[in-house]
Amino acid sequence: ETPSTAVSTTRALLVPYDRRHVLTYHAWMEDPAIQEATASEPLTLEEEYENQESWRASHDKLTFIVCQPLTTDETSDHCERKSIQAGEADVSEKMVGDINLFLYPYEDEDEGDEDRGEALPSATPEFCVGEVDIMIADGQHRGKGLGRAVVQAFLQYVHRNLDGVVREYAEDKDMTVPPRLKLLMAKINQSNEKSIILFKRLGFEQEGGVDYFGEVKLVLRDLGKLAAEVPQGYTELVYSRDRSQDEK
Repeated sequence: ETPSTAVSTTRALLVPYDRRHVLTYHAWMEDPAIQEATASEPLTLEEEYENQESWRASHDKLTFIVCQPLTTDETSDHCERKSIQAGEADVSEKMVGDINLFLYPYEDEDEGDEDRGEALPSATPEFCVGEVDIMIADGQHRGKGLGRAVVQAFLQYVHRNLDGVVREYAEDKDMTVPPRLKLLMAKINQSNEKSIILFKRLGFEQEGGVDYFGEVKLVLRDLGKLAAEVPQGYTELVYSRDRSQDEK
């Protein structure tokens, strides 16, 4: 899902991933270190544009581009108008990374019964899982607590808009009843100690050991507890897309 909402805090500005961001995003993903950290394969620019279109239409993905925060004057102006113009505060020079939420059905490993599951293909899953993924691509912005601030802002948005997020997910999957979010998780390469520490400090707990892919799984079961601490300056703004600026 590509929202029409931007999220502003004193530490960062999160905007929907639009076509205008693809060139910069593609440049980030050509960095071998980022490919390794995100377990990503290099794509052509054309494939990157196709990916962006696919993510925009999907209801099981939520993607924001992380930008430098609005200035004090910009914050005052945008909060007064309750909106932000696409292509202004999210120009390439201000982009620093991205953050995503991927939704999929919850599978109870303790009660798994494959035969029963196959016999009832129309059964509506009661729960879903949200996987959180963050990348701060611009090295000069790493190691300053930005990652934590971005995850907090993003999960604040998810918490406040959860009903709409799971409703669209359910409609996309032809479910009659929207599932409930069972838990959030992050899968992180075991060598990425800073990211593991970041999520643990936000209340995520490691579940199990290192998997086949060299990743550890961190889980958060109480989003409400995390969301009780509202990031400083948290504001949701309308992300106004002006057709005349679409190719900027």
